[in-house]
Amino acid sequence: MPDIVVMFFLLGLLAGLVKSDLTIPKAAYDTLSLLLMLTIGLKGGMALHGNLGWSIVPEMLAVAALGALIPLVLMPVLRRLVRLSPADSASLAAHYGSVSAGTFAVALAFAEGRGLPVGAEVTLYLVMMELPAIMLAIALYRRYRGSEPGEAISGLWHETLTNRGVILLAGGVVIGTLYGPAQGANVTDLLTGAFHAVLAIFLLEMGLTAAETLRPLPWRHWRLLTFALVAPPLLALSGLAVGLALGLPTGSLLILTALAASASYIAAPAAMRTAIPEANIGLAMLASLGLTFPLNVIVGIPLYHQLITWLAS
Repeated sequence: MPDIVVMFFLLGLLAGLVKSDLTIPKAAYDTLSLLLMLTIGLKGGMALHGNLGWSIVPEMLAVAALGALIPLVLMPVLRRLVRLSPADSASLAAHYGSVSAGTFAVALAFAEGRGLPVGAEVTLYLVMMELPAIMLAIALYRRYRGSEPGEAISGLWHETLTNRGVILLAGGVVIGTLYGPAQGANVTDLLTGAFHAVLAIFLLEMGLTAAETLRPLPWRHWRLLTFALVAPPLLALSGLAVGLALGLPTGSLLILTALAASASYIAAPAAMRTAIPEANIGLAMLASLGLTFPLNVIVGIPLYHQLITWLAS
């Protein structure tokens, strides 16, 4: 049986598909997403408290390289096989090279619920994969368009580094690392204790939104729909290979595998709207949120866990 938080996603998906009047106010969704990202950062920071050292640098560099490699590989695939425009190819490459905080949260809850060992640094994977993926995808598009390499690069860095997801994740990691699980317990216990409840309601809204992108199903984009279902398990293998090479513990290996298979629907759309205004963000949301996110949280994460267990046996 799926984790209970995944059932909330299925509930939202079903409600959306049957055209229920169930809605979550935008202000409530914004609050939930802020709480989720801040809590993920805090949990990671508290785990790093007293454990931060130079030994994690090679691991972070390998994870960042994975985030950069994915859009580099996907760009020609999206251009030649999926037959998207250069702008949409770069946008999709950025979305799939970047990562999903929601998928991370579900994978983390899955690992914790099964007592899998999770490294203290896994929250850093989010930022380390997201930034190189977005920047490289934009650089590839500008090269195709014939733009100057340094065109508006300072504004792009500012936009990428100061979006709310990066600020909350990085800020949460810093605060959690400084105060640890004891000194800030009067604040952090409330947030971390409510993590699963916040994630459940967040996933309910994600189910509603995914249903909206799928209704009606745009069969004319069948190549994109196929890509959104085939790419995640293939990309998961790249995360699995990197994790095995790094010798990660089982829980960290599962999380990195799930992140490699995921696609962003928060940070990447915001960056693409600014950097590549010609791109159709609706297509990216259809693929990343409408198909890839449900695939990963419903069947992908348990499947990746089974694969890791099989490899370890």
